[in-house]
Amino acid sequence: MTTASEPRPADADKLDSAVLKVAAVVVLGSVMAILDTTVVNVALQALTLEFETSFDTIQWIATGYMLALATVIPVTGWACDRFGTKRLYMLAITFFLIGSALAGAAWDIESLIVFRVLQGLGGGMLMPAGMTILTKTAGPHRVGRVMAVLGVPMLLGPIGGPILGGWLVDSVSWRWIFYINVPIGIVAILLAWRLLPKDEPRPAEKFDFAGMVMLSPGLAALIYGVSNIPHHGGVGATNVWLPGIVGIVLIVAFIVRALKVANPLVDLTLFRNRTFSIAMVTMTLFMIAFLGSMLILPTYFVLVRGESALQAGLLLAPQGIGAMITMPIAGKLVDKIGAGKVVLPGIVLIIASVAVFTQVGADTSYLLLMGALFVMGLGMGMSMMPISTAALQTLTQRTVARASTAMNIVQQTAGAVGSAIVSIILASLLAGKFGVATSEGQLAATAALMNPATHDAAAVASADAFASTFTWTLVLVALCLIPALFLPKKPALPPEEDAAEGAPPAVMMH
Repeated sequence: MTTASEPRPADADKLDSAVLKVAAVVVLGSVMAILDTTVVNVALQALTLEFETSFDTIQWIATGYMLALATVIPVTGWACDRFGTKRLYMLAITFFLIGSALAGAAWDIESLIVFRVLQGLGGGMLMPAGMTILTKTAGPHRVGRVMAVLGVPMLLGPIGGPILGGWLVDSVSWRWIFYINVPIGIVAILLAWRLLPKDEPRPAEKFDFAGMVMLSPGLAALIYGVSNIPHHGGVGATNVWLPGIVGIVLIVAFIVRALKVANPLVDLTLFRNRTFSIAMVTMTLFMIAFLGSMLILPTYFVLVRGESALQAGLLLAPQGIGAMITMPIAGKLVDKIGAGKVVLPGIVLIIASVAVFTQVGADTSYLLLMGALFVMGLGMGMSMMPISTAALQTLTQRTVARASTAMNIVQQTAGAVGSAIVSIILASLLAGKFGVATSEGQLAATAALMNPATHDAAAVASADAFASTFTWTLVLVALCLIPALFLPKKPALPPEEDAAEGAPPAVMMH
C-alpha cells in the first residue's frame, strides 16, 4: 500500500477497467434492489383492486419487504467475512431473483407478501455486499469516485421507479413490476461470476448468534411500529408503541452487549473513529429529512394536481438529471479536497430547493417546481454518496464490510423513521383541513378533490397542508448542516492496515 508520505502515480487515481467492470456488476444488482422499493408503491392501488383487499393489508407488500431488509442487513458483514463477498453477492441476487419470479406469479395477497419478504432477504444483502466489493477493489484513495458510481442507482431509483412502475401497471400488467427483475438478475449473476474478483479465504470468526437474536428482531420491531404511525395518526395505538418499545429495548440490549464481547454482529468500535461517527450522524439526519420529502413529492402531483402515476414520475425527472450532473464531479472532489467542502454546498442547494416547496400552492408553475427539483438533484449528487464516502475513507480494508453493514442499518432505519414522521405530519395537517380523524385525512382530501363541487377549495386546502409539511422537512434538512460542518475539509490519508486484528485505524483527519 502507498503510504501517506509517498506520492501516488497520476494514473493510480483513475478508475481502471477492472474497477469499472466490478462497478458495472454492483450497479446492476443495486438497480434491481432499489427500483423494487419504489416501483411497487405506484402499483398499490391496482393491487388493492386486483386482490379485493384493504389498503391496510396491501401496505404489507412494502412493509414486509422493508422488514426483511432490516432483518438480514446485520448478518451481511459477518457473512461477507465468512463466505466471501462474491459468493454472498451471487447468493443475494439468486434470492432476489427467485422472490421476484414468485411474486410475479402470486395467486393471492398472502402469497405476494410472503414472496416480497423472500425478495427483501436478497435485497438487504445486495447493497452492503456490493459496497464492500467496490470499496475493496478501488482502495481508499479512490472510494469517492467509486461511491459516485454506486450512487447513481440510489438516486435514480426513486425517479425511475415511479415512471417504470406507472408504465407497467397502466400498459402491461402489475405482474411485470416483478417479472422485469428476472432477466436483469440472470445477467447480473452471469456477470458477477465472470467479472468479480475471487474471494480471499478468511479465518472463520464465531458467529454472534445472540447478537442477531437481539438486533435483527429489534430493528424489525422498531420499523414495524414506526411504519404503523401514519395509519393510526399517532403513537397511542398498541401496534405502534408496543413493537416500538420492544425494538428499542432489544437494540439497546444489543449495543450494551456488543461493547463487551469479541466479534459482535456489528462492530461498534468503528464509532471510535471520529470521521465515521460524524458521517453517520449526518447520514441519519439526511435520510430522515430527505426520504420524507421524497415520499410526499409524487403524492402532491397526484393528489393536488391530478396527475397520473406515470406523469408524476416524469415530473420528478429533473431531480435525477441534476444528480447525474453533480455526482461524478462530487466523487472526484471528495477524493481531492475532502467531503466537508462538497457536502455543505450540496445541503445548501437542497435547502434552497425545499424552500420553494414551502410556498407551493394548487396552481404553482410547473416550470418553477421542476427548476427547484433540478436544484434539489444537484444538491443530492453533492451530498448523499459523499457522506458515505467520508464514513469509509479512513477505515482499513478489513473493516469495510462491517462498516458497510452499519451504514446500511442506519440508512434503512432512518429512512423508515423519516417516512413515518413526514407521513404523520401531512396526514395530521390534511385531517385538520377537512375536519376528520388523522388516519382519514388523505381519504377525505381525495374524496373532496374528486367531487367537482368541492374540488377547487379542496385543492387549495390540500396544497396548504403540503406547503406546511415541506416547512418541517426544511427544518430537518437544515439540521444536517450542524454535523456536516465537522466533516473532513481535506482529503483523507490512506489508513494503515492492521493485519492482526483489522481494527479501525486512529482518526486520520488533518
